[in-house]
Amino acid sequence: MESQKIRCGWVNNDTLYQDYHDQEWGVPLHDDQKLFEFLILEGFQAGLSWYTVLKKRDHFRKVFDDFDVNKVAQYDTEKILALMQDTGIIRNRLKIEGTVINAQQFLKIQETFGSFDAYIWQFVEGKPLKNHWESLAQIPASTSISDAMSKDLKKRGFKFIGTTICYAFMQATGMVNDHVVSCYCH
Repeated sequence: MESQKIRCGWVNNDTLYQDYHDQEWGVPLHDDQKLFEFLILEGFQAGLSWYTVLKKRDHFRKVFDDFDVNKVAQYDTEKILALMQDTGIIRNRLKIEGTVINAQQFLKIQETFGSFDAYIWQFVEGKPLKNHWESLAQIPASTSISDAMSKDLKKRGFKFIGTTICYAFMQATGMVNDHVVSCYCH
């Protein structure tokens, strides 16, 4: 029975959140468009809960052209101002402007490495790290790997890409499996 599944303690009873936990979080992701989406959404999440972002994700997709990196990289002042007026997203000017900058830098990484996937997965040597946490309290907010990722992305001109954001990105995209051992997804 669905409600009897043991999940990580951060999951609430909302089926949207449960589905995210069960089908996305910690699942290795190698699609550049989806990687871009998570990179941007994790940046918007900074200072807020992921649940807040998740509830707005469909609208984010709509107004950010389904996270088409080529389109987002071309956003101009008019588009940024329109996004600032959209109550369906998190209206933080620096984060919105940072999204455009990050799209431009993302394209440069694709050009250099062939794909963002090839670049980002090198931080974990191409395979997910599988942790064995007994409780949520054991899960770190950042690691030496997320530190290195953040430092390199910042050096490449990315914004809103601190080590905690990088670690959350790693968790969301399955670069690291942080499902607690009691969770059925572990």
